Amino acid sequence: MTHSARRIGRSLALVLPVVLVLSGTLAVSAVPWAGQSDGNQLLAASAADVSTPAKSRAPQDVLRDRLLAELQEKDPGVALTHLQREVENRPSLAGHCVSIARALGRAAVQHYGPARAQSFSRPVCDTAYATGVMRAS
Repeated sequence: MTHSARRIGRSLALVLPVVLVLSGTLAVSAVPWAGQSDGNQLLAASAADVSTPAKSRAPQDVLRDRLLAELQEKDPGVALTHLQREVENRPSLAGHCVSIARALGRAAVQHYGPARAQSFSRPVCDTAYATGVMRAS
């Protein structure tokens, strides 16, 4: 009898984890995560998406987004100072300095108005910030 019990126990030890994982996967995939109430639930990932690597963002895009958020939280002067420091620390960003400063100028006009936005002007990237302010006005 102990031989049969061991055999059944070994079989369960091999099969039970597989069954639990599969049933858990099926249960999770059936939950309406996105709030969809239709009966046909699909998994969020497809086989085509798995083979394509995630697109990484360029450093200048990351910097632009960070400085635009900083402009909203603090003021354009702080963002321009940080832009100048970043360009000094990472010379590879110098080619993108003008476009980032113009974007900051346009965002400053939207947030502060043209007169107040111009008061934050600094000689960062020549006159790109002032050009962004002028074109957004």
